This record gives sequence, structure tokens and C-alpha cells, in this order.
Amino acid sequence: MSRKKPEDPGDPAAARVRALRLLARREHGAGELQYKLGQRGIDPDCAAEAVRDLARTGWQSDARYVSSLVRGRIAQGYGPLRIQAELEGAGVADSLIRTALAESGTDWKALAAASHARRFERPRTAAEWQKQYRYLAGRGFEPEQIHAVLRAEAPPEPDGGD
Repeated sequence: MSRKKPEDPGDPAAARVRALRLLARREHGAGELQYKLGQRGIDPDCAAEAVRDLARTGWQSDARYVSSLVRGRIAQGYGPLRIQAELEGAGVADSLIRTALAESGTDWKALAAASHARRFERPRTAAEWQKQYRYLAGRGFEPEQIHAVLRAEAPPEPDGGD
């Protein structure tokens, strides 16, 4: 039975190897990669240096990470607000986020309509209309985009009790 030697948390080579293993699976933002290395017991200074080194050599790129995440979330039917919030939470620069969303060429209203159509039919009551609005808002679509989808499907007027 072979046992792995415990890695030194301050060893830059160990930090680099761990970071490369994480990057081999998928793209990571610099902040996210540093956080994950810290979770795996790597010294924060050592983790930061490893991530800077990988960014200098091109192994880690926030621009690639943002582009990859934007494409993936659009394919999953998420809106711009949700994508932006996720990237901001990962510590990505606002300029990269705005650029990636603008360059995606996505018709957000069409994406909202497709997300709506996969899950719902025309709302028959005001409560259903509100539920569908909340669903699209939770997926990260802006109010204007949601209204464009639901406008043609306005909720029925409540009974006045005549």
C-alpha cells in the first residue's frame, strides 16, 4: 500500500501542481483558483504566487474563464444579471464581464423566451403570470426582457365580482 507524502503548504512547486490539476479540469478565475488552493491547505502567499506565475505563462486566464463561463451559462438558459452576479462573486473585473456579455452576441429576449417556453405554457391566471415572471427573474433576466416575453401573455383581469 503506497501512501502519498504530505505536501508542504509553503512549497511553490506543490501549489503549482495542484493549480495545474484544477486547471486541467476546467477554466478557473484567479480568485477562485487561489481560494481553492487555500481550501486544499496551500499557504495563501504561496497560492497567490502560483496563480500569478500561471497567469504570466498563460495557463490561467481570467478572460478565458469569463468567456467559457458566459458561453456555458447562456447554453443553460441563464440571463445577463445572473451571469454577471456569478462572475462578480468570483472576483472577476467588471470590464471583462461587460466585454464578454457584449461580445456574446446573445439576443437576451429570445433566450428569455426560449427559457420560458421550455418550462411554461401561456399563463391563465395572474398568479401564474407572476410565477413565470419570478422564474425568469431568478434565471437572471432583466425586467424589460421578461416583459417582452410575457407582454403578449398578459395575465387575465381579476374578476371584479360583478
